[in-house]
Amino acid sequence: MKALTLKNKNQSNATIVPNDFIDHYMVKASGEFVKVYLILLRYINDPCARLTISTIADCLNDTERDILRAFNFWEKAGLLHLERDADDKIISIEMETTIPIPDLSTVTPDSDSDSEDQSRDIQNTIPMDSFKAQKEIKSLLFIAEQYLAKTLTKTDIETITYFYDGLGFSADLVEYLIEYCVENGHKSMRYIQTVALSWADKNITTVEDAKMTAMTYNKSCYAVLKAFGIHGRSPAPAEVAYINKWTGEYGFAMDIILEACGRTISATHQPSFEYTDGILANWDKKQVRSLADVERLDLAFQTSKKAKKASSAKKTITKANNFQSRDYDMDSLEEQLLNSN
Repeated sequence: MKALTLKNKNQSNATIVPNDFIDHYMVKASGEFVKVYLILLRYINDPCARLTISTIADCLNDTERDILRAFNFWEKAGLLHLERDADDKIISIEMETTIPIPDLSTVTPDSDSDSEDQSRDIQNTIPMDSFKAQKEIKSLLFIAEQYLAKTLTKTDIETITYFYDGLGFSADLVEYLIEYCVENGHKSMRYIQTVALSWADKNITTVEDAKMTAMTYNKSCYAVLKAFGIHGRSPAPAEVAYINKWTGEYGFAMDIILEACGRTISATHQPSFEYTDGILANWDKKQVRSLADVERLDLAFQTSKKAKKASSAKKTITKANNFQSRDYDMDSLEEQLLNSN
């Protein structure tokens, strides 16, 4: 009998997904990241494809920032390599032909112990009957290790689990939290926890809310730097603390903060966060909540100043009027002078 020849009419129109990707990476990555990876697989062998970050974002109904997050994630996972130009813009993507399989057998004894502790910590924190929660936590820990570029400690695991279970953050929000902090140069879990608690206080429950808050925060910081004439750098931690104090503790709107910055420059001829803080602290004590309130204080100050000036002038005139001049009889004095001679 002749051998059968099998023909696949769809072969040229198919995308091959490696099993190792499905087995070791797909289940641990967010759905959005997986979709980006599949899009890259779809067009990697298409010589006619004109793929851009913008077209991928439009195709997946995501933002370009979301696409870049996915690129960075898969590069850190070792599944692709990004080539950038002098302006740090991505110009090409090289996907690995062989999917690297995570080798858990090569970890040190301490890491093995940490891994066992990790499993126990997850089980103790999240109910065992919550399969979805268990799966999402494990995925988050994997993602966190990629972003932080280290093996998580027991404390790290407890903290990330707290974001999910204690603060009630969704898995996507926890993931964005870690990514946001790392992108801003902060890999400290203490710093990440501070941001998380701040988001919880502001009732941030979605990635969209967090992005909006981050955008507003960045605008606030750079608006203050611009008002001070500072360009080409990010705000220092101490400066950020002042800005957080003005917007958070004092609750001032940006127009009031910028007004205080302008008055600082006029008074000191140089940027001074401490001087501005003094102005805003005084305004906070006097219940200033709008520029109209500032104008009211200015008017009251000018009125008081004029009143003090008028009072001072009146006292001077009164003192002069109270001076008792002496009456002299000039003829009598002249006669006495002649007789004395």
